[in-house]
Amino acid sequence: MIATRKNQFSLGTVVATPAALATLERAQESASTFLDRHTSGDFGDVDDDDRQSNLDAIENDERIMSVYPLKNGEVIWIITEADRSSSCVLTPEDY
Repeated sequence: MIATRKNQFSLGTVVATPAALATLERAQESASTFLDRHTSGDFGDVDDDDRQSNLDAIENDERIMSVYPLKNGEVIWIITEADRSSSCVLTPEDY
């Protein structure tokens, strides 16, 4: 398990697509759980290169992306913009 720390970066304004909200509702899961994981450095189901890119992005003010499989097998993404003005919860199909 990768050690994480709380609030490694700011989310800015958080928005979610209708599809992401519906996906979370179907899975009976909360966006806040995944937003907490995202800001703590738990980027979910990303490979080692993407994990390192996210860690570098925290230090260099670049875009951060996490991928989270839900209990029902569906997936959500969270993307935080480079300027930390906003974060979006979305589905891969929204992208």
